[in-house]
Amino acid sequence: MLIILILLIALPIVAAIVAMWARARVLRPLATIVALATLVLSIWAVVRVFPGSFSFVFGEMPWLKGLERVGLFGVLMDPLTSLALILITGVGFLVALYSTAYLSDRNRERDLSKGQRLYYFWLLLLIGAMAGVALSPNLLQLFIFWEVTTLCSWALIAYTQEDKTLRAGFKALIMTHIGGLFFLVALFLLFIETQSFSFTALARLTPALKNLVLLFLLIAAWAKGAQIPFHTWLPDAHAEAVSPVSALLSGVMVKVSVYALARIITTSYVVGPPLAVYLVGLVAAIMALVSMFMALTLYFAQDDLKRLLAYSTIANVGYILLGIGMGMMGSQLAFRGGMLHIITHGFAKTTLFLTAGAVVYATGTRSISQLGGLARKIPLVRLAFATGIMAVTGIPPLACFWSKFYLLAGAFDLSGNLGPIILVLVLVESLISFAWMLRVAQKILLGEPTPVVEAVHDPLPVQITIVLWLLIVMCIAAPAIGVPLVEHIRYIP
Repeated sequence: MLIILILLIALPIVAAIVAMWARARVLRPLATIVALATLVLSIWAVVRVFPGSFSFVFGEMPWLKGLERVGLFGVLMDPLTSLALILITGVGFLVALYSTAYLSDRNRERDLSKGQRLYYFWLLLLIGAMAGVALSPNLLQLFIFWEVTTLCSWALIAYTQEDKTLRAGFKALIMTHIGGLFFLVALFLLFIETQSFSFTALARLTPALKNLVLLFLLIAAWAKGAQIPFHTWLPDAHAEAVSPVSALLSGVMVKVSVYALARIITTSYVVGPPLAVYLVGLVAAIMALVSMFMALTLYFAQDDLKRLLAYSTIANVGYILLGIGMGMMGSQLAFRGGMLHIITHGFAKTTLFLTAGAVVYATGTRSISQLGGLARKIPLVRLAFATGIMAVTGIPPLACFWSKFYLLAGAFDLSGNLGPIILVLVLVESLISFAWMLRVAQKILLGEPTPVVEAVHDPLPVQITIVLWLLIVMCIAAPAIGVPLVEHIRYIP
């Protein structure tokens, strides 16, 4: 098992290095085969370990006096890891396969046939780094891979090296790195007080310091997850990046922002009545709701399809953080709903971004006002986009319905009027979001084809077609994978 888990990190990273010197005709099959192998290995590991856990640590830093000798590096596999790995490797494979067709001179938005060595280097490195985050047995290793994902995201956003992508990439780098600085300060505080980087070390902190460390990690999550006040980088990045990158960042990478918080809560953070714990959870929940409704209000001004989907991602990361916040206030059911939303929203939003990518590939535009009648010209886009919208907004029995159901049910675990207030706000956000997304879908899918849509004559490439069909299936199947995993996520008593 140890070798398999190490390969989940090492295989894509080694392949990334090989891609830098590989011949052009080797790049695409190399990336696809390695991404598929990583997915297969992760499924095998999940099946072998579930519902138990596996861990292995090694390595010391003797120059750090007093450092707890429990191993600084290694792997940790449990249901929470399994949830993240299935999403990372599943979406990673689909994006790699999709990219083999999307990055070509037949793309009507822009010629993407050049510079593919760098693209596949950063893509594979990002998959390996995200797997490293998921498998990290302590906060030090998690932080190292966290920062690698920040670097990869910047490079992939700026991949085309156009002025607008360079600006978007630089903005994303700076704003997400602010979160990394808060993470680093939290690490320093933890080490100074406990001489350890382990997740369980937080339990040895004083209540005030423990909550300060968690607050810094919460700020780090806000920055990387594009929550208020760090939200502005995400719409620029997702709109300007090539669509496979937008899908990987929105579907998976921003979820990395909440993984550290989730890992800490399931390892060492006491959930329940203490006032300080409750107040930190309340701050997390309030900020999540503010981010959700801020993003919702900005839906109505968007004409760029990918920018609209980016604001939807901000709102849905808010759902995950809302679940974490309610978990800290005592609702384990809501916490599990937040964790389930990681995988359900991940596959649903990947469906929407890659469907938008198919539209951009075929028409050369992402402007909602210029699109119409797509259902007649590209029938698969109609099915995929409609499925993605219903899955993201929580229409039963599709993906996000189940995670939102957990969140709504978990709200009743909270004392006083707070639970019903959260329930009402979540329902209002979901209904308005569905109504607006349905309006957008009607605009771009139905009616007579607009001139740019009428000009579409070529069918979608086979790779894009296969990926969209697989994602349609995952919009239904994701809860079946996620529910058993989240049901085995436990708090430390």
